[in-house]
Order: sequence, then C-alpha cells, then structure tokens
Amino acid sequence: MGFSKDFLWGAATASAQIEGAWNQDGKGPSIWDVLYPGHTRNNEHPHDACDHYNRYKEDVALMKEMGLKAYRFSVSWPRVMPNGVGDVNPKGLEFYKNLVAELRAANIEPIVTLYHWDLPYALHLKGGWNNPEIVDWFAEYTKVVVEALSDSVKYWLTFNEPQCFVGISYVGGEHAPFQNEPLALPNLTRNVLFAHAKAVKTIRKYAKTEPKVGYAPTGTIVEPADETPEGIEKARQATFATGHSFTVSWWCDPVLLGKNAPPCTGCPVFTEEELAELNQPLDFLGYNVYQVAGMYENGSGYASNTWVGSPVTTMDWPVTPNALYWTVRFLSERYGKSILITENGMANTDWVMLDGAVHDPQRIDFVHRYLKTAKRAVEEGYPMMGYLYWSFMDNYEWAWGYGRRFGLVYVDYPTQKRIVKDSGHWYKTVIESNGENI
Repeated sequence: MGFSKDFLWGAATASAQIEGAWNQDGKGPSIWDVLYPGHTRNNEHPHDACDHYNRYKEDVALMKEMGLKAYRFSVSWPRVMPNGVGDVNPKGLEFYKNLVAELRAANIEPIVTLYHWDLPYALHLKGGWNNPEIVDWFAEYTKVVVEALSDSVKYWLTFNEPQCFVGISYVGGEHAPFQNEPLALPNLTRNVLFAHAKAVKTIRKYAKTEPKVGYAPTGTIVEPADETPEGIEKARQATFATGHSFTVSWWCDPVLLGKNAPPCTGCPVFTEEELAELNQPLDFLGYNVYQVAGMYENGSGYASNTWVGSPVTTMDWPVTPNALYWTVRFLSERYGKSILITENGMANTDWVMLDGAVHDPQRIDFVHRYLKTAKRAVEEGYPMMGYLYWSFMDNYEWAWGYGRRFGLVYVDYPTQKRIVKDSGHWYKTVIESNGENI
C-alpha cells in the first residue's frame, strides 16, 4: 500500500508573495504594500514580486509541464475588495476566475486559501485583527469569493498559519503590521477563531458545488527521542501541551474538538456555547510543517534530533525528515481528520549555473527524505490526502524579502524569467509514479 490514487500532489503559493501588480486594475493596498519600510531586508516589498498577476498563464503552463495535480493559491482580499468591505473590484474577481479556468483546463485541482496575510490596509486602519468587527468583515469577503469561484473550486482553506499572522505580526513585530502587543493575544485569538467559524458557515451556505473545507495552521510537532511506547507518549504530550501561541492545541482544539486548549497563562478560554460555535465541521486538516522538534533529555543543549553540525536550510531551520510522519500521525490521531500537508519545503542557495540550469540537489534530497516518512505514515494507515510543496516558485519571503529561495521554479526577478529547477523535474517523476520511486 502506498499513496492513494487520488493523492493531491501539488505545490503552493500566496497572493502577496507572487502576484505583484499591487495597484493594478483597482487593487487596494495591503498591510505589506504599505508598512514594509524599515522592517524588511533591504526594504524590499511585494509590489512587483513575480508578476504572477500578468504571467499566470505562463505559470500554469509550467505547472502542467511539471505534472502538478493540485495548486494551492490564496486570494488577495484587497484585490477583490479594495477597502476590505463594501465595493467589490470586478477586475480582481476576474483574475481569480481566469486563473481557476486555466488550472481546470490544465487538469490541475485548485485549492483556495481565503487569507494568507495580506490584510487590506483600510481594515488595518480600523484595528485589523484586533477589532471584533473583522469577524463580519471576513465573512462578507468570504461570501464574495465563494459566490464567484465555487462553481469550479471544491477545496477551501480559511486561514494560513494564524500562529504567524497573529504571533509574529501583532505580538512579535516581525511581520506586518509589525506591532508588539502581547497583551492583545487572547483578543486576537478570539477574533481569528470566530472569523474562521463564520467563514466555514459562509462557505457551506453559498458554495455552488459541494465544498471540502479545511484550515491550515502550523505549530510545534515533537518527535520522540525513541520509538518506545513511553518515548512516543512523551512526545505526544509535548506536542499538545499549551504554553505559548505556537502550540498546536491553542489553535486546533477549539476548532476541531470543541474544547478549550490545556490551561496556560494567557490562553483564551471559551464558554461551552462559544466552543459549539467554533467547532464547525471540517472535511480535512491542512498543516504547514518544515521541521519537527526533538525532546530535550540528553543534557547536551541539543534536542534529541539535532547534534553538533547537524544540517540546516538557508533559513537556518534544522533538516528533520521525520516531521511528516509524526505530523500526520499525531494530528490524525488527535483530531480524526485526513491530513493535507499544505506547506513543506526548503530554502536553498540556488542560482543559474554556467550551463543555464538551476541544480539544487540538496532540495531533491530534502524532499525525498521527508516524503519517505510521509509514505511510512500512509503505509501504517494514517490518513493523508495530499502533499503541497512550498513553493511552486521563488517569491517574496516576507520580512526576508527576496533573499530566500524556496521554489521548484527559479525566478530571475530583474527579468521575470522562469527556470524549472532540477527539483521541479525530479518532483514530476514522483508525481508520475504516485510516489512509488520514493
């Protein structure tokens, strides 16, 4: 038994990171368009990015060439509704309708994320995610997008990584809107989770075809120091403990179990009535995972899965291939959902070499190692519905600007030339064999 015949092999992107055209055809500014000065590497901004807005046909053609079966993209809220509420920009909706049509023509399944961090600047001026009115603002936007695209889109995700657009944006100040308000964390959590719940209800109410609805958080998964029953249970307990806003249970227990996360200082506490509202039925659980934590039991200062000189990516993230196995196993066991890996990949030192190609053997090795553990999970019977590599192409890596390359496709930003990397060609063979060559 290997990956299922309908396994979603694909790749992912986000609107702010690739689209560019930041003020074209009626788009409103996002918080990233306006607030980047003084906060990003070299003051780099997403105004141009990969110019995907004008080059989407070329990009979908590359996806088809690479054999992708699924493509996860996000809709830009300010492109569709420049002020966040009220007037709808027809040109913005037309872009996404055209993109979905192009994907369907290429036999690629579109997976839509409604929010991947590009909040309309107009709503930021009203308090953004700190304002409880955003629950209704987001529902209004969701209705507009669902009515426009749901005749051709089946798979929907409400949010990408609330841990990040709350925890390192409003609380940590690293990402837009670059605020440092730790005391606002409980309120921010409440607003995001209630917005998620109302969006799920909105999708189900207005979708023109039967939707499959999910959610794409992230959070720390802990790998056992050893695979004894005791070692596994310690790692499971560590994974779902609550101590800070990047823990899995903080964002997942209320939504998927209808229960408060384990008590901790600062954790939001919901009433039974509120939990019933948050616990809207989901069809699957998306999850973004790049690394897995180890147990700190050896007294050396290193976790059980790292050591002196152990490998890291150019984001300085440890290479921990067992991440996919333990993510799929622990999450499916706790929440009873099929898992879609909505992001996994690595930043690498890529450039165009003398032969005109982009050779990235480290990325091939990275993905191969990670997918081997995903294959172990499915062969042991843990439900996994797909794997979406991050990212389809090099892009604007938020506060890192353009200095970190995650893509299967190389982008030369001055010319916007695309080159499929060796990893993109290799990934095609994985898809063609449905993972049998892993």
